Amino acid sequence: MSDTTLKKISQVLGLSISTVSRALKNHPDISDATKKKVVELAETLEYEPNATAVNLRTKKTKLFGLMVPSVTNMFYDSFISAIEEESRKIGYSLLILQNNEDVVAESDNLRLCRQNRISGLFACYSQETGSLSSFDKLKTAEIPLVFFDKVPEDARYNKVCLADKEAAVLAAEELQKRNKKNILAIFGSRSLSITKRRLESFTNCFTKNKSVSLFIEHAHSTKHAEDITLQYFQQQNKPDAVFCMSDEILMGTMKSLMRLQISIPAQTGVIALSDGSIPSIYYPEISYVETSGYNLGKLAFQRMQECLSGTNDPVEEFVPSRFVEGGSL
Repeated sequence: MSDTTLKKISQVLGLSISTVSRALKNHPDISDATKKKVVELAETLEYEPNATAVNLRTKKTKLFGLMVPSVTNMFYDSFISAIEEESRKIGYSLLILQNNEDVVAESDNLRLCRQNRISGLFACYSQETGSLSSFDKLKTAEIPLVFFDKVPEDARYNKVCLADKEAAVLAAEELQKRNKKNILAIFGSRSLSITKRRLESFTNCFTKNKSVSLFIEHAHSTKHAEDITLQYFQQQNKPDAVFCMSDEILMGTMKSLMRLQISIPAQTGVIALSDGSIPSIYYPEISYVETSGYNLGKLAFQRMQECLSGTNDPVEEFVPSRFVEGGSL
């Protein structure tokens, strides 16, 4: 609320502006009777303290920053929902930012977070990020940082992740249970730690199974996954199963399979690592290993609260995965 309202209260009650201000802050030097009169009139006039002035005075806000590659991604939408729910419970607001996988936008977002004196930042960094110097400036500003999903390998940072290795193993085991022999496995960007963890765990499951032909590809977008799938299914020896590392990859793969009128699961099986929303839009529904953005958000918020309470030693925590049966295998 503006200083105009403070002035109005002081005029009506015949008090100084400083007395009104201290009464609203429950200052011990102000009598209970005066506080009562001030508060009652403030409520009538719908007074609200000037948030900017409070922030400048206390050097704190009730504002968290949250940076994702894209807010249109359903996985991140679920993560944001969980963070927003928890923030609201303790009276905090959320500043949501996109980096669009661009390091310049990422740097600009981090500057905006510092300027707004956020209380903490949840960050999924860009796949193009090299140096973490922009993130280190948050530490200098004493702003807690929790990386999630796409996280750096550096052990100096707080990280909350999906159980990527466990998820990849569960998917590989399901493919072997169904006796799949000619598997196309499409992973994300080679540079990301999330890709490295999932790729290593997935391929390790097949090292002793010499009867399986495993074709590893990397897609940097939904369109790229679509093109890769199209290429493989236009060959004479088509895959009898496709593994998709993410929902973005799954959408590209399914577009090509539907375009080519490949019957699922009769002609090929499909399994994905997914938050669960995308698999449910197809028929038959896609079998997937759950990688829950919502549960990841809950864990990330718990870690942020620990940081705000003074538990600052960096940790890495994981959300467990589970297999969800559809009709695609």
